[in-house]
Amino acid sequence: MAKFEEFLVKIDDIVWGVPLIVLILAAGIFLTCRVKLLQVFHLPKALKYMFQNEKDGVGEVSSFGALCTALSATIGTGNIVGVATAIVAGGPGALFWMIVAAFFGMATKYAEGLLAVKYRTVDESGHALGGPFYYIEKGMGKNWKWLAWLFAFFGVCVGLFGIGTFTQVQGVTNAVKSFFDPNGQNIAFTLFGNNYSWAVVIAGLIISVCVALVVIGGIKRIAKVSEFVVPFMAVLYIVVCLFIVIFNITKVPAAIVEIIQSAFGLRAVAGGALGAIIVAMQKGIARGIFSNEAGLGSAPIAAAAARTKEPVRQGLVTMTGTFIDTIIVCALTGTTVVMTGSWNVGLDGVDVTMRAFNYGLPFLPESVTSFMLMICLVFFAFTTILGWDYYSERCLEYLTGGKKWALKVFRWAYIACVFIGPYMTLKAVWTIADIFNGLMAIPNIIALIALSGVIAKETKDYFERQKPGAAVNMKK
Repeated sequence: MAKFEEFLVKIDDIVWGVPLIVLILAAGIFLTCRVKLLQVFHLPKALKYMFQNEKDGVGEVSSFGALCTALSATIGTGNIVGVATAIVAGGPGALFWMIVAAFFGMATKYAEGLLAVKYRTVDESGHALGGPFYYIEKGMGKNWKWLAWLFAFFGVCVGLFGIGTFTQVQGVTNAVKSFFDPNGQNIAFTLFGNNYSWAVVIAGLIISVCVALVVIGGIKRIAKVSEFVVPFMAVLYIVVCLFIVIFNITKVPAAIVEIIQSAFGLRAVAGGALGAIIVAMQKGIARGIFSNEAGLGSAPIAAAAARTKEPVRQGLVTMTGTFIDTIIVCALTGTTVVMTGSWNVGLDGVDVTMRAFNYGLPFLPESVTSFMLMICLVFFAFTTILGWDYYSERCLEYLTGGKKWALKVFRWAYIACVFIGPYMTLKAVWTIADIFNGLMAIPNIIALIALSGVIAKETKDYFERQKPGAAVNMKK
């Protein structure tokens, strides 16, 4: 197992090396220029569109439902465990680069949502299918269909072996174990030299059953569950984090200084500054993309199902996902971790965030704060599992031409991966997730850059139509 983990780390270092980091950041900066800082000037409009469903739109779910489906996949263990893991591995500066990447990632996410609606297919029954595989094939041409197939294949793998299953259910079971059996006294069995408590076994079984009950119902059931759970869980977690920040407000300035200094290697010893910056960037951007999925190509798969006729409008709604996920939720998690010093005490994974909650709210018993974090993590992970099942199914639908038997087999394979997820080693799980994330992002980023002219034109045309008197001038 140790040699296998070493092999995975080597592959991860190649995939998530400087070239891919530069490619993703450069794509975000390039698209930000093409859409003229749209994420700044049109963010209020995007937030308003979140709650205004478009009349006479074509699709399967509301724009809000599509956003909640996308958020259900993005707001997950990456916001709790992923942020903590990034800061432990890359220092507090990882949070800075995570937010920087998210700012430019908003333009990337906007472009993804726009292209998804523009190039999607909708059959007579109203079933919509779209995403990078279609905007690669239709936008870039048939000669690039191999790239679309590559994206779809990696999309299936990410769902089965990456973001969708192993990492999420591990986050849940570890949190449940930390709360109910922190000392690991109630051992159910031993596997590969690791002891697994009854808390892990029971939590994994419950999650598997709940996932099965929802997944079998398809996109409409997933969207319905997401519309209820996602707003509730996001608000609950944000409120708890805000309480921690408010009650420790005097520590915030020092935490911000520490984040900035770490981001630019100002605390590294002589000659090590560049290395510190690269590590902070690598861990921050990798975990940021794991969390908000900007550039990954997943969110446009959900956006394509929205009932809308306006690609730009849906692009704006899709863009808010990155803003909520990283610039709000991840930033709050990271701030609590840094200002409580929980990142530098030898802990890892969910234990880092749990310590931040316990130290940040000292007037509450540890059992209460641990329970609150556990509940948030359970909801976050559960909805992410649902969202990624949908993404992976749509990728498989593209690969197989919509064969129903293939989708049924996949659903049961997906449930099986959720079931075995708790028994994978933590390091291997996150490394596998990182590798597939990177591989999935490459075809999508290539398509976004190639179709940037279409994105710019659609954006310009839409906002010109929104100007006062534009409708009258068009009629004339």
